Amino acid sequence: MQKLLDWTLQTIRDEKSDFSWMEEYRYEWTPLVKSATSKIMEGQSVLIVTDDEHHWFGEYVATKINLLQNNRPLLPFYQLKALFPNLATVVSTLEIELLEDLLDISYPDGYYIWYIGSGDHPFTKLAYRSDENFLWVIDEEVQNSFLLRGGDGLRDTKLLQLFKLFNQTIDAALFGDLDITS
Repeated sequence: MQKLLDWTLQTIRDEKSDFSWMEEYRYEWTPLVKSATSKIMEGQSVLIVTDDEHHWFGEYVATKINLLQNNRPLLPFYQLKALFPNLATVVSTLEIELLEDLLDISYPDGYYIWYIGSGDHPFTKLAYRSDENFLWVIDEEVQNSFLLRGGDGLRDTKLLQLFKLFNQTIDAALFGDLDITS
C-alpha cells in the first residue's frame, strides 16, 4: 500500500492531460482528501452543496460518482438541494440548526458537506460551521479548504481534474491500494 502523498504525486504525473499545476498544491490537497475519503470509508454520507455558478459541477459529480462502470460499491453522495429544496431559504442560525438536526436524524452514521463555490455565497454559513466539511472555495482563503481562483480561465477544467483525482483516491482506498491512515 502506498502513502497518500506519494500516491497523489504519482497519479498527478500519470495523468495524460495537463495536470502538472496540481503538483505544487498536493500538500494542501492531501490532508483534505484524506479526511474526506476516510469518512466515506467509515460509512458517512457526502452532501454536495454548490453556489449557483457551480451547480453544473454538483450535477456532474452526482451523475459520475456512482456510475456502474466504476466497478465498486455505490457510495452515499447526494445533492443537498435535491434532498432539501428549500435550502436557499435557510439563512438564520436557528434555521441552520434545524437543518443540521434533520441531517443528524437522516444520516445516523454521519455526514459531511462537500461545498464547491464562492467564499461569500450564503451556503457557506452552513458549510463553514464544521471543520469536518470538504471545502473547495473560490477566491477566499478558508482554513481546511482547497483554494481555487475565480479568474482562472481553466477553473472548470481544474474542477474536473480534481474530481477525477478524488474519485481515483476513493477507488484506491476502497480496493486497498492506498494507506489513508498514515
